[in-house]
Amino acid sequence: MIKKLTVLFFALTFVFGAVFAVGAQEVEPDYVLTYADVASPNQPQVKAAQTFADAVKELTDGKVVVEIAHSGTIADQTGQITGVMRGQIDMAPGGPEWFADLVPLPEISVLASAYAYRNIDHLYQVMNGPIGKRYWDQVREQGNMVVLDTWYLGARQLNLTESAGEVRTPEDLEGVRLRMPGSAAWLDVGRALGAQPTPVDFGELYTALDTGTVEGQDNPLPTNRAQNFHEVTDSIVLTEHFLSVINPTINADLWEEMPEDYKQAIIKAARIGRMHMNYMVLQQEAELLGFFSEEGLNIIYPDKDAFMKNVTEYYRKNQPKEWFENYQEIQAVGSEMYSK
Repeated sequence: MIKKLTVLFFALTFVFGAVFAVGAQEVEPDYVLTYADVASPNQPQVKAAQTFADAVKELTDGKVVVEIAHSGTIADQTGQITGVMRGQIDMAPGGPEWFADLVPLPEISVLASAYAYRNIDHLYQVMNGPIGKRYWDQVREQGNMVVLDTWYLGARQLNLTESAGEVRTPEDLEGVRLRMPGSAAWLDVGRALGAQPTPVDFGELYTALDTGTVEGQDNPLPTNRAQNFHEVTDSIVLTEHFLSVINPTINADLWEEMPEDYKQAIIKAARIGRMHMNYMVLQQEAELLGFFSEEGLNIIYPDKDAFMKNVTEYYRKNQPKEWFENYQEIQAVGSEMYSK
């Protein structure tokens, strides 16, 4: 992991140096785009979005400016995506679990299913390969959004309050009110894990944990740290059940009217944002368990095989046959990668 982080760091440093070595003179922009995000400014995805915005400005010599509206100042998670679809918001991060409900495109939820991916390399092999393209084309056609890239948000872990008790197996989660985002795909993940999924808006989650409205939540470790969830929870259960991503998107009508050189600059800037995002998340994932342990949280290593088996059986019984076959197709990509 340290070697991978070091290589990524030097690659990132090189890219930033190349892009930002010479500052562009201030000019009148042709486009001023709003990028809406519910995340707070200390979260990696907002920091990466600002890196993206800076790169767009540099690569277009100031002709395209991206302004970041963080902390849900424009819309909540649902509103920011539907806003991009309708052309009311220029850009926002989405994800397969949200596209499934809001496009609607139910079949894309398979990209956001529990234990679909072995690791980040497997995830990118799917997201940036033929399987991902198949779904991104549908998002563009049916949802009027262009998916620009995939940024790694981290491995989601269970983060529980004291009332949830010690959780090591899916049976231990029975009846536990586990906060999940309010889409059908997310709620399915909660059920597959064995919990009682309870939708709560991200901006209300800290209070919901503090008051006992929910007994737990699942988010990547960097998100937990940024939102101070450790202050109102008792344990972290290292299920690693979901490799979470965000997909920066832009309204398709807006995209179509932009000159080709601006489009290429935006795509390149999105990749720069990805490198920054992934570096921050991987680094924090390597460091944060020690922090949470020092803060008094119990770090629990569960029976991961039991969770994987529970998830697979849940999907087999509750998802359409074609969906489950697509789930197996994604898993087979990983099997092929690591059988060579």
